[in-house]
This record gives sequence, C-alpha cells and structure tokens, in this order.
Amino acid sequence: MKNLIFLCEKCGADFPKWHGRCPNCKEWDTLSEFKKPKNKKINSILLNNSLPKQINNFSKIGKNHRIKTNINELDRVLGGGFVNGSLILVGGDPGIGKSTLVLQSAYSSEILSLYISAEENEDQLSNRAKRLGVQSKEIFILNENNLEVILNHIENINPKLVIFDSIQTIYTNDSDSIPGSINQVRDCSQKILELCKKNKIIGIVIGHVTKEGVIAGPRILEHMVDTVLYIEGEKRNDFRILRSIKNRFGATNEIGVFEMYSNGLNEVKNPSNIFISERQLSEPGSSIFPSIEGSRPILIEIQALVTNSSFGTPQRNVTGFKLRRLSMLLAVLEKKLGFSLGGSDIFINVVGGLKIDEPAADLAVISSIISIKKNLPIKKDLILLGEVGLAGELRSVNNLEERLKESANLGFTQAIVPKRNSIKNFNKINLIRCDSVKDAFEKIFTKN
Repeated sequence: MKNLIFLCEKCGADFPKWHGRCPNCKEWDTLSEFKKPKNKKINSILLNNSLPKQINNFSKIGKNHRIKTNINELDRVLGGGFVNGSLILVGGDPGIGKSTLVLQSAYSSEILSLYISAEENEDQLSNRAKRLGVQSKEIFILNENNLEVILNHIENINPKLVIFDSIQTIYTNDSDSIPGSINQVRDCSQKILELCKKNKIIGIVIGHVTKEGVIAGPRILEHMVDTVLYIEGEKRNDFRILRSIKNRFGATNEIGVFEMYSNGLNEVKNPSNIFISERQLSEPGSSIFPSIEGSRPILIEIQALVTNSSFGTPQRNVTGFKLRRLSMLLAVLEKKLGFSLGGSDIFINVVGGLKIDEPAADLAVISSIISIKKNLPIKKDLILLGEVGLAGELRSVNNLEERLKESANLGFTQAIVPKRNSIKNFNKINLIRCDSVKDAFEKIFTKN
C-alpha cells in the first residue's frame, strides 16, 4: 500500500518497509504500521487565516500570560505557572501521584477546568476529589475516551484547562488502530495540540511510562508538547520529585519536591532540610553534597557501603547516580591512589530519591566510599565539591557561590572546593582549596 509506512516508537523515524531493528536508533521490535494521511486540497479560507505576519506585530503583545497554580513547587517547575495555549505532558510510574497532582493544580488555580478520565469512572474520580478536599463548581468531570466526543464537550463548556488522563486510552475515529498504539497516540496528540494552540487552552496530558522509565508511545509525543514533566520517587517513600525534562517557557531540569499524605501531595518548602535530616553524623560512609537542581541548590546526602564480595563478580549497585560514572571513579581510586576495590561489593545511594546528573558530585561519592572502606567518618560540618578527572585532579564546578550560601544557611562551616575555582573567600564558610583527590583526602576525614 502506498499510504502505509512503518514508524519507530522510540525515535519517530519512518521507513517504507518493516525492519526487525530500527536503522536509525538501532532498537529491536520498535517499528509499527502507520497510515499516512491522504493529501487534501488546501481550503482558501484556511490559507488566508495563516498568512505570514511581521514579527513587530507579535512583539507588541508581550510575554505569554501566566496563570498561577498557587502550588509554589509546581509553579517553579513550570517557570512561573501555566501558559495559555500550552500543552504539558506529565509522566511517571503507576500510582506515583500523576492524577493527584494535576487534580490539585486544577483546584488551586481556580480556573474553569475539564478533567477527562478515560481510565477511571466518575465514582473513582469523585472519591479521589473528596480525599483531596477538592470542592469546586469550576471543575467538570467527563468519563469518555472518544476524542471526537471529547472535543464536542470542550466546545460546549469552553474551559481554560483540560486534563487528558491518560493519552494511551484515548482514541480517534480517524485511525483504525487500537487505543495506545503509535497511530492513535500520534493522531490524538496532534489534534489536542491543535485544540490548545487555536483556542488558547491549557492542556495537560498524562502518560504511562514503560519499564525503561520513558513515556509509552512514540517518542515524537515528547517533541510535540511544550513541557515534559516527570514524577520520580519510590512508592514506598513519601517523597516525590517533579522534574522538568523539557520546557519551552522555563528552565529545564528544574525540580519541585512534594511529600505524599492521605490528603494529597504537599509541597516541601525547604528540601535540603528534609534530605539531610536523618543523617547519622558519627557513621562512616556518608557525605554531604550541595547539588544544583534547576535554578536552586539542594543539599543531599550520599551514602556508600563497601563489603567483601561473596561471589566471583563484585556487585556495583547505584541508586540516584550513574553506574558508568562510578566505574570511572573506582578506576581513578585504584590507579592513582592505590585503593584496591576490585574484590569488593560497592553500593551507592542518593538519599531521598533524587537523581544526580552532574560531575560536581564526584568528590562526595568517592569520599563516602573511602570513608566506609577505612572506617573513618567525614567531618560533620563539611561539604564536598569537585569533579574528579582521570589524573586524580579536582576540576572546577559551576554555581559555587549559590551552593556555599545554601550550605551556610544550614549550619555547615567548612567546604572542600577545587583550587581552580576562581572565587574569593566566603565569610560564612571556611574554604579548603585542593587541587587533587589525594590532597582532599588528607583534610576530609575525622581522625580517631
């Protein structure tokens, strides 16, 4: 068939014939059939409505109007609140709190909202609303998964905010595929995007994630929307991390911290206090690292455990840190500093469910490892900063002053920092400048 192509759900590339392995992203079994839309003649009225306009005419309009959600942590991640005409994709594991967060945001923003529940019935959604204390005449509930019916109700109600829960269960009559397939997700998302842009409606689309931790469906879904938010955290842990992966109207990698209660998600105003509150000061294997998450510093605890391996192949288990980065740091410790760790099981844990993705945490990670290996606690009032190079040197880090200010506010008085960082002395914290890991180790540990 001439109108049939094969679309990769991972990278969005299309091909004229089926492949067992995508030629573009090299992933297996990711190609599915997709019918190309038939070419239609362009309506002259539509053509006149889409005439090019001078950029000066747009500049007079000013910035996009923001609508506050009145949930400070959510507003921070969004870049200041909802933007009219924007489409937001919210992803996360089942039961992590996606539906709870978007329902709370609709209630607290106090704007006319339509919650489309394609998975749960009205009773289930009503029970959740009662549990969260949501009582509003501005929020409507619709239990429907046919997009054409949904669009008709949106036209009648004319809401400012529309929530689609979830995109994988909504289908359009224009596609013959089953709900959740590549064709359906792509077609539905395109129509929802057009709706939001044309009518200046704020759209929130909830998406399921796969076992790999990415949103199910074609990868192009994330490219179509304006903002992509992920909710991270362990179900058995009360803390939830809302992270911005993509944001056309704000900073990427911004995070908001919430705590799950019976009445919903409550924002954590000072995450640093939470993440280091249960630290065992006299125990080895624990260090404090001031991380930059988005636009603000957050102090987090990094724990390490080193034990003799009971099996032929030593274990390397990490939570919240990159395994490949850990392998590199272990190679530096062995080759440059003479620590033999090849026969040991090593476990790294970033407390609180945060995921660190910056090299500035290198010194804190390897210090925790050596602390537990030598059974020497790290000084309790000390923070550790520095990227570790392959030669064992300490490289400079960014946003050092912001990190130091947050550390000082929480009572820390000393900081190991790279000598190469060009910063003047900091009045509230004693800066211990080191140019190598070997130099830093002489000043980090509490001597017994």
